[in-house]
Amino acid sequence: MSKQQNKTFISALATPLASIFGSGFLVIIPILAAVTGTLSVFAMLAITAVAYCVGEVIRFNIRYAEPALEKPQDHKITLGFERFSDIALVLAYIISISLYLRILSAFVLDPFQADIEFNEQLITTGIIAFIALFGLFKGLQSIEKLEFWSLAVTMIIIFFVILDFGIYDINRIIGDGIQWPGLPDSSPWKIVTILAGTLIVVQGFETSRYLEDSYDRDTRIRTSRASQIISTIVYILFVALATPLMHYLQSPVKSNDLIMLAGKVIFFLPLMVISAAILSQFSAAVADTIAAVGNIFEASKSKINNKFAYLFIGICAIALTWSVSTFQLVALASRAFAFYYFLQCLVAISVSRTYTQKLMISLVACILLFVTLFAVPVG
Repeated sequence: MSKQQNKTFISALATPLASIFGSGFLVIIPILAAVTGTLSVFAMLAITAVAYCVGEVIRFNIRYAEPALEKPQDHKITLGFERFSDIALVLAYIISISLYLRILSAFVLDPFQADIEFNEQLITTGIIAFIALFGLFKGLQSIEKLEFWSLAVTMIIIFFVILDFGIYDINRIIGDGIQWPGLPDSSPWKIVTILAGTLIVVQGFETSRYLEDSYDRDTRIRTSRASQIISTIVYILFVALATPLMHYLQSPVKSNDLIMLAGKVIFFLPLMVISAAILSQFSAAVADTIAAVGNIFEASKSKINNKFAYLFIGICAIALTWSVSTFQLVALASRAFAFYYFLQCLVAISVSRTYTQKLMISLVACILLFVTLFAVPVG
């Protein structure tokens, strides 16, 4: 690749990668500790494997559905599924905005020992109101560039967390030995339905689907796939190295328990984790707000203007914030995105050319329908 091609690739990679790491690395450890314990790395493998299959459907649609949608008169069924999925995606974005900022609030409040639900809801409401009003009067494009720098800082912090967890594990092996967490006493059905509710932690690869104005199809397909490969490697390594620390977690687990685990390793690591939470969650919330506004504008065929969209999104996100807990938001967001992905499977089936393609995509659709119907929160 030339320097320009490399620059384009990195730029196109930043959006899906930032979205995938939006909240997942902050909350996945306590969830897995409560559900799968010692077997957490295998659970993470299953989650990322399902996500990769869904990603292949999204990339199939970039390759085949997008050209079909350029001729809507010949593909009315495809167009119908696509429009329906755009509406579903708006709902998923609204839920994720509330989720991201609830996580941010929990991490900010922890050092002050003020992490109670009311305080989380209060801070989250203030940030949502700020984003909505800033977008209403000035537009969010001026702070959208935060995404790239947020990703860079977040990846550096994740690297240090993984490194320090690895050093801790080695020292335990050399010293008194590793104390593994127990295997929670849960039924297979409970384990599967809770893990189904963690799809949000690896969500974000679909953003490449909506960058057609900036990048060609091949670039978006390659960067979407690369974002999933990179994030899968990071997540598996992160969970594997964090598992020996899971025995420190008390039941019920909390969304910001990663701070406590980081403190068990080295004294300054919690501050880095909190910094990553603030940067990643705020930039992810801004990005999803912009995406939701754009989808509302397009789905309404330009009948709903951006100002109304910002208000609508802000009000809905605030209402969610005061209605459900953080872990309930995780499961709810997973179900919302699973439904969007399910509709994208229908889009893919409508343009697929062989029975094999239809069968494989249908299998993915069945998994997503299960997540949509049965995913539950931990606790």
